[in-house]
Amino acid sequence: EEPVLLAELKPGRPQRYDWKSSCETWSVAFSPDGAWFAWSQGHCVVKLIPWPLGETELGCKTLERKSRGGKAESRSRGAAKEKTLECGQIVWGLAFSAWPAAEDGDTDPACAVGLPCLVLATGLNDGQIKVWEVQTGHLLFSLLGHQDVVRDLSFAPNGSPILVSASRDKTLRVWDLSRDGQQVQVLSGHVQWVYCCSISPDCSMLCSAAGEKSALLWSMRSYTLIRRLEGHQSSVVSCDFSPDSALLVTASYDACVIMWDPYTGEQLRTLRHVPLHSALDSSSEIHTSSLRSVCFSPEGLYLATVADDRLLRIWALELRSPVAFAPMTNGLCCMYFPHGGFIATGTRDGHVQFWTAPRVLSSLKHLCRRALRTFLTTYQVLALPIPRKLKEFLTYRTF
Repeated sequence: EEPVLLAELKPGRPQRYDWKSSCETWSVAFSPDGAWFAWSQGHCVVKLIPWPLGETELGCKTLERKSRGGKAESRSRGAAKEKTLECGQIVWGLAFSAWPAAEDGDTDPACAVGLPCLVLATGLNDGQIKVWEVQTGHLLFSLLGHQDVVRDLSFAPNGSPILVSASRDKTLRVWDLSRDGQQVQVLSGHVQWVYCCSISPDCSMLCSAAGEKSALLWSMRSYTLIRRLEGHQSSVVSCDFSPDSALLVTASYDACVIMWDPYTGEQLRTLRHVPLHSALDSSSEIHTSSLRSVCFSPEGLYLATVADDRLLRIWALELRSPVAFAPMTNGLCCMYFPHGGFIATGTRDGHVQFWTAPRVLSSLKHLCRRALRTFLTTYQVLALPIPRKLKEFLTYRTF
């Protein structure tokens, strides 16, 4: 089943701006509970939109039904309203996190007692990171330290207030928002711009991708380099961990996605992006399949990729060829809805598109594997007194 375009959001065009410059949507993000959507719509502006979309933005009831059907029960957010965050600089990176719950008696106005406050971090063109409280739109912190564009951001998935930033100044920086945004660590090791950073769901590892032919894997406990993942033939620009932390994927300008075992550094498979000539016109140049973004689906059975050949591809984990394609122009980024069912993509034109994605019922085998791999490393699995074929399945050598 091919992805269907459900909706497209387009920014307004204020007269005071030169519309042809700085209009790219470099990042899109859903909050972990699926209640908010954020997009950098160009011209130094981030839009915060309550989810699901209203019919005025949507123009299609299908998406609203799908998102409500997959949305987890959450506490009432009241009458949440769309917000515009004026960041003052071009916005490159976005990341949501759940703020730690306030203690009884805490008078901090940013957080209601007993309710987690959702925050959004924005990475800016001048090296600043601005952190906003989503419900109010108030600026909480301005984090200073980077000397160039903050290209990507990643919060610790366990809800802790640890934020990692990736920058064109060739460093990653670790920030602790529970200590007023104090800088905890500077990670140096890249020799080119750092494009992407991703913290594993178990919060043990950090992967970073730069304009190099390798990705770096770091320990989130000691903030030291674990290993360099080498195998690409061009710049690595995007990376993501599987929901159980057992797999890592990296995407490169060499038109390939490599699936790794992050614990051993072993390459498990390579997904090659072969251009579909029907999707290209005669003016297309070389590097038409250069990858821009890769992300795992929430259940860990699919990947989505955006490439310069004007295609969104969806891959099944066990196959080496895409299971679905969708035509899209000037794609830059992609992200799955946290509860599955659709994908958001951002473009160079400042637009956001929402596409249907396969909804699958995970097999009992996969659910068991995912549960085990959430707390067992590859080495621990290999040490278990179980049959070899079962070890191969649990370590994703077979599917």
